[in-house]
Amino acid sequence: MTTGAITVPAERDAPSWGERLRADVPASLVVFLVAVPLSLGIAVASDAPLTAGLIAAAVGGLVAGALGGSPLQVSGPAAGLTVVVADLVGRFGWGVTCAITVAAGVLQVIFGLTRTGRAALAISPAVVHGMLAGIGVTIVLGQLHIVLGGEQQDDAVAGVLALPAQLLGLHGPATVLGLAVIAILLLWARLPRRVPAWVRGIPAPLPAVVATTGVAGVAALPVERVEIGGSVLDAITPPVLPAGQWSAFAVGVLTVAIIASVESLLSAVAVDRMPAADPSRPRSDLDRELVGQGAGNTVSGLLGGLPITGVIVRSSTNVATGARTRASAILHGVWIVVFSVALLGLVEQIPMAVLAGLLVVIGARLVKLAHMRELHRHGELPVYLVTIAGVVLTDLLTGVLTGLGLAVLLVLRRVVWASIEVQEPAHGDDRLGGERPWHVVVEGALCFPSVPRLARRLGQVPAGAPVVIDLVTDYLDHAAYDHLSEWIERHEREGGRVRVDEVGTMGLLDRRAASNGGPGDRRPGPVPRSSVPGRCGRRDTGTSSRSPPTTPSSRACASTTAVPPAWSRRTSPTSPTGRRRTRSSSPARTRGSCPTCSPRAVPATCSPSATSATSRRWTATTRSARRWSTRCPRSRCRRWWCAATRGVAR
Repeated sequence: MTTGAITVPAERDAPSWGERLRADVPASLVVFLVAVPLSLGIAVASDAPLTAGLIAAAVGGLVAGALGGSPLQVSGPAAGLTVVVADLVGRFGWGVTCAITVAAGVLQVIFGLTRTGRAALAISPAVVHGMLAGIGVTIVLGQLHIVLGGEQQDDAVAGVLALPAQLLGLHGPATVLGLAVIAILLLWARLPRRVPAWVRGIPAPLPAVVATTGVAGVAALPVERVEIGGSVLDAITPPVLPAGQWSAFAVGVLTVAIIASVESLLSAVAVDRMPAADPSRPRSDLDRELVGQGAGNTVSGLLGGLPITGVIVRSSTNVATGARTRASAILHGVWIVVFSVALLGLVEQIPMAVLAGLLVVIGARLVKLAHMRELHRHGELPVYLVTIAGVVLTDLLTGVLTGLGLAVLLVLRRVVWASIEVQEPAHGDDRLGGERPWHVVVEGALCFPSVPRLARRLGQVPAGAPVVIDLVTDYLDHAAYDHLSEWIERHEREGGRVRVDEVGTMGLLDRRAASNGGPGDRRPGPVPRSSVPGRCGRRDTGTSSRSPPTTPSSRACASTTAVPPAWSRRTSPTSPTGRRRTRSSSPARTRGSCPTCSPRAVPATCSPSATSATSRRWTATTRSARRWSTRCPRSRCRRWWCAATRGVAR
């Protein structure tokens, strides 16, 4: 549309259903080609009938794809539940395992209807990634023996102990086929660019399985092949209730429901972050996604299928191939049904070693170095490693609970642990009349577990020396208050001067003021004290100085907001880069008025850390600079300035 000299481009209409189907049909075919071999391999790893994997894949597309809250997510049997399902099949049998799948689906529907979808995301990512990595290690250790021509061991420890003898033994054609599948899967993504793009776009599992199966058939290799024993319709079996062990049955239901829910929600969140062909697509509704996943598990269990979750491999393939709507996931389920009814005989030509090689690569890809590096940056790598060890050496539930327990302990330590450091005098400090004081910097929550360390640090200060205590505390309990107060009184009796600069509102100075006063002065806390007059400056009047008297100039420069200006870059005392601690050494300034309103003021610069905006451990210098940044209330001024150094923010 044109209006005068201004041309307004017309908004692009939303794509029609025909355009969407032209994008969804090819995407569904690609996802179908990825899903078939993966579903068969996961059924093998779960000790379940092979048809159970195909049933779960079809139900994941038709039911979960239609009812779920993530339009582009594709559901089906996933590697994250293989260890759990294999344990349930060995303990209860396949019929009871189907009943557990049905009950877990009903529980997931309840989770979704009660709108507790996002509550599942409260589990630490280190535990979730560690759980998946532990499952991957278990799959690799179990299937590697089949690739090498041996038998799967009972547990991971036995698998590791038997691996050297398996590597040194003689291997037959099954080993060659398994290693060939692994090589194709690893090298397919590294094909040179001179290979046509449509060839490189084929999912790696498809050529790996087709090529090795074709070689085995043409050469008539004597290898064990897949045995289905009937059609998919014959494999539909109703669930069976257990004759006993109801507590173990309930634990199995809860385990399957929680793991399937967490994995599906994490996959849905990951799909939302992927660039899609249709930027206008809605974001995932996590509660509706739980309802869809629960309905899918209920139907899959009733038909004799495996538990289903949202699968990130299929979902990422769906997004990468240009899918626009949920029709792609539904159509992929239709193609699986057609394949299972009409072409199931082709599955019986696949060697078991080929599926084992496919599972080895799937399990290895669950252990991701990128997750390790990210968790190491956040200090959560121990949780990840402990969860892996627990899942591999014991069982899935024990490993996850162990990881959760360690994560909670680390959080408690970070919450109740205070950083206490003592700095020897290096320069004069205007807060104590130009003397060379010792500096004690306390950051974090100061409570009773930190009192012994506080006593050791304060013991480093010589008797009678001037001391400046910078309290950057989020919490101060009674034990820490008592110890600090007693130490201050004892140090003053020995002839020392103590100055307490407190950032925050945790109340050491207020409590001491309630009991006949105390040293130091409180700086403004997180909320500026605009209602208190005369707080834009402070004055050193000895060891027990309090607020300066209210004057017109100080009242005019009272703090009204706390937005940090653009300060000069300087190293923080607790900089994560590990550089030497530095402090501001500005000379004493005239207090009580804004520098732009007072001819006596000399501009200066404050020195917070360059990382103060992102660092969680702010020093007293950094915190004070942010808290003391104020704006002059006079209508003709209104400039930002630092009341601690009398510097105008530029």
